[in-house]
Order: sequence, then C-alpha cells, then structure tokens
Amino acid sequence: MKILQVISYFPPAYAFGGSPQVAYCISKELVNNGHEVVVYTTDARDFKSRFKTRSNENIHGIKVYRFRTFFMYLANKLRLFITPGLILHLKKEREKFDIIHLHEYRTFQNIIVYYYAKKHRIPYVLHSHNSLQATEAWLTVKRLYDVLFGNALLRNASMVIALGTLEVEQFKSMGVPDKKIAIIPNGIDLSEFVNPPHPGSFKSKFNIQGNKRMILYLGRINKYKGLDFLIKATAQLINERKYDDIMLVIAGSDDGYLDEIKKQTHLLNLEKNVLFTGEISETEKISAFVDADVVVNVEPKNVFGLVPLEAAASSTPVIVSDGNSVKDMVNQGGFGFSVKYNDVPELAETMRKIIDDDRLGTEMGQKGREFVFGNLDWAHVIVQLLNIYEAVKRKNDLS
Repeated sequence: MKILQVISYFPPAYAFGGSPQVAYCISKELVNNGHEVVVYTTDARDFKSRFKTRSNENIHGIKVYRFRTFFMYLANKLRLFITPGLILHLKKEREKFDIIHLHEYRTFQNIIVYYYAKKHRIPYVLHSHNSLQATEAWLTVKRLYDVLFGNALLRNASMVIALGTLEVEQFKSMGVPDKKIAIIPNGIDLSEFVNPPHPGSFKSKFNIQGNKRMILYLGRINKYKGLDFLIKATAQLINERKYDDIMLVIAGSDDGYLDEIKKQTHLLNLEKNVLFTGEISETEKISAFVDADVVVNVEPKNVFGLVPLEAAASSTPVIVSDGNSVKDMVNQGGFGFSVKYNDVPELAETMRKIIDDDRLGTEMGQKGREFVFGNLDWAHVIVQLLNIYEAVKRKNDLS
C-alpha cells in the first residue's frame, strides 16, 4: 500500500513529546513491511526554531516533506503550525494514496488533508494522541475549531484509533460510534533499549554526585503535566522527612510553564535539589532512565503515557497517577505504583518506598523490562494497524 502519514512535527523534532516518535515508529515499521510511506509535516524543530532542511527527505526509507511554518508565534502559543506550502503541494499532487493516517486532532495539516482526501475519495484514520480534550488554554479557539472543522473530521473518518479505554470514552463523548473506534496501544522502539548505556553517564554529564538518589521527570514542561504536584511531594520528602540526598531532574523543553515551576522550586527551598536540563537527546534520555532510581509521571489525565514504558524498558521503576491509562499496565506488570492525583503525602511516601528499598527497585525494574519486551514491540503493534488499514481500504474500494 501507499500510505500518507500527516503530523505537525516529525523527528528529530522531539521537543513536541511522544506523538512524533510514535508517527516515526509506525512509518518505519510500515516500510519494513514493504509499504511505501510518505510523511507531510512542518519544518518546526521546536516551538521557536526550524530545521534548515525542508522539502523532500528520506529517513530510513520514509519520504518526508517538511513544509515551512508561517507565524511561529501561533505555533508557540496555540500549537497551530500554518503551512500554506502544503495547500500548494496538494493542488499539484498527482500521487494516489491508498490510505491516509492523520496524527493528533486540532491541526492545520488535518484541515487541508481532510479536504484533499474528501475530494479524491481517499479513506483516512485519525490517531488523536491524547489531543481530544479541550483544556482551558485557548478554549474558545479549540471549540471554534471543533465546530468549523473537527466535528466533520471525526464524522467522516473511516476509523479512529484510541490508545486505551479513557480515549475511547473521549471519542464517544464527541459523537464517534463504537464501531468506528479501535484500541491500539503504542509500541516501543526496543532497538534503543537492547544495549543500555553504562550507569552513571547521565549523572556525570550533568554533574550530579554519584551518591545522589535521582527522581526523574521527562517530558514537556507544561502546566497540565502534574509538575506542581511532583514538586510539592519532593519538598515534603526533603524538607519534612529529611531526605536531603535527593536530586529531582526535570528534563524536557519549556511549554510555557518553566518560569512558574522554577518559582515554586524557589518558594519551597528546593533549588539545590532540582535540576532543569532543558531538552535532551534520545541517547541522553535513555541514560537518564538508567541512572534514575524512579521515574515519575503524574499528570492528572493521560490516555497513554509513553515515558513510563520507556523507563520500564530501561529497568527503572515508575510512579504514575491514577488518571493515566498506563496505570493498568504498570499494575499488571508489577513495575511501579499508581497514586491519587494531588495526594502529596501519598506520592512522597511512594517515592520514599522505592528509593529506600534497593531490592524492591531492582525487582520492579526487572519486571518492567520483561513486560515491555514481551508485549510492546512495534512489530506486534503494526500488525493490528495494518489490519485496520486493509479493512478500511477494502470497504472504500467496494463503496
């Protein structure tokens, strides 16, 4: 099949979280299975900078078009990446795709490609990546998008892909019928975790003393990620329970919340116990997992947390919130704990339990690696996705 993947940012644009990595892994596995894959994306490297190379690239057999982003202010504030070049490209497009895979929900690229798909009767599936809920930021703009474009986008999709039961309910609340919803969990690119880096390399690079017990948060620094909850629990652990040998590492790009979280760190007298690394590379990410005593991902709601599973692949125990759908895997695999969101004493106690008990941490780490390697290889996940593609294409051919 000839398959078009559409996403607003594509690796190595890792500043935008897990969705570009997922789109890349899907595309790579499709190529490995003998399919032709084209990606339409933007030239955004992060919220403020661009890649120098645009137009046509080849990344591991994936044909990637990066269209120039206009108005980087909108990209920074609204995560709206305006690419007029995509419109011009599609007007001249002579290629015929068998199926289109749209990533995320409220994007300029989805609007344009939707009309192209409709005109040429090309079926498409939508993979929302936890982007359905309209959070309070720019709520009016998001609701306007839904009325003008989003409702039609969902209504005319051949199938939508949910990562878990929480996202199924979100799709249903927006009018998508059960028969159009498929649950497919994200996979993990296990090739990155087969030979983990030597312990201590991350601590050495960032001048963290080897005897420091390291708590890691990895992800965008965003107000909805539960960072204030984590900071308060860390303060309780250090200031009230006297665990002053702890280093909380917050690794990731600023998504509008860095100044606020630094202010909280200062008010809670944690400055010498918190390290902000900024965006880190993929190699540094895995080194960080290896050196961490525990990885904490406690945002209030998440349809599928990739970071806890990557940490588990690195043999590191995890703590997630009970609003994160990945908690079911964490509990099933026995490689961490889930805590009630905003229960500061519970999170502080759970972190203490793991960092105080080396045997517990080692056992959970071993269980996590076994679970991820046994269940979340992309080679297995892609079979489920291909079944959907083929069913959608077959139905479209018969219509």
